[in-house]
Amino acid sequence: MKKLVVVVAALLAAVLFSACGVQMESAEIALVTDMGEVDDKSFNQGTWEGVQAYAAAHGITHRYYRPAATTDEGYYATIEQAVKAGARVVVTPGHPFAGPVARAQAAWPEVRFVLIDATPIGGAAANTVAVHFAEEEAGYLAGYAAVYEGNRSLGFMGGLAVPSVVCFGFGFVQGAHDAAEVLDAEVEMLYTYTGTFTPGVKIEKTAAKWYADGVEVIFACGGEMGTSVFAAAEAAGAKAIGVDIDQSTVSEAVLTSAMKELSAAVQLILEAHYTGAFTGGQELVLRAADRGVGLPMATSRFSRFSQSDYDSLFEKVAAGQVFIPTNTDATVDGGGASQLPSICPNDLKKLTDRIVIKYLD
Repeated sequence: MKKLVVVVAALLAAVLFSACGVQMESAEIALVTDMGEVDDKSFNQGTWEGVQAYAAAHGITHRYYRPAATTDEGYYATIEQAVKAGARVVVTPGHPFAGPVARAQAAWPEVRFVLIDATPIGGAAANTVAVHFAEEEAGYLAGYAAVYEGNRSLGFMGGLAVPSVVCFGFGFVQGAHDAAEVLDAEVEMLYTYTGTFTPGVKIEKTAAKWYADGVEVIFACGGEMGTSVFAAAEAAGAKAIGVDIDQSTVSEAVLTSAMKELSAAVQLILEAHYTGAFTGGQELVLRAADRGVGLPMATSRFSRFSQSDYDSLFEKVAAGQVFIPTNTDATVDGGGASQLPSICPNDLKKLTDRIVIKYLD
């Protein structure tokens, strides 16, 4: 594990990306998508690009599979299909795979599994690596930058309230709060979960209403669901924040993106597999200190928040010099807020009246 962490920390920022690669009927490396499309311009796509890049660079057959049913049985059946087609490494992106991979790693001990953003139920076996990211740090950077840029009315729209999305949101709140303190400003935030990672008219209408009511920028934290928020932002002449990968090319309305270096991480795990450095049975957490999360400043559309501002903030986050909450099971208390679910950020520690959060169920 230590060897793998060293490799990640040393090489993550230097990995070359490639978008090429040919899908084959029989493939040595397989990716099984979650409920979204492989070209969702977010989580699945970022993971698939890592598979494509490594496989293309090394001449390895690869393909992706999309489950017919987004259930534990559906995911497991698709993993089985990939293994029977010759997969020696199976990459699975997302929380829904915690159960299916737990079964698969036991059923096929000769196959290596790479589980992104989750840990198999009961723990990772010797043939599995669970890769996590410090989403709270990426969210913090995005929230801080949004307020430092001059925005005072923010929104957070999460997809499903899985731990990774909750951590993005908690970090976003804390970052916005801390920037408000630095600037001696006051910030308001609307906060909700859409209950889906799929785009839809209802989401676009909700985002449009938020913009009409004065929200300046919405953090669209839900994979392909974000495209609905982007459409509303474009129509309103407002801004949105993307997630998982650099989404600046998806819409001109994207101010920045809270990124996880999905592609680079997948490539490095595959490199470990093919060079004999694969260490299974472990969880790998990639943080700012590993250059595993961040904002894509080269493509961000900031006018006030500068590269030097970002560099200074990033190094503080990487050094652990700022408080960022990670407790996704926090208890809400006080006043009427006691009836809100634990995924509401109103109970975050070290918040002051610099920020007012309105949770919309």
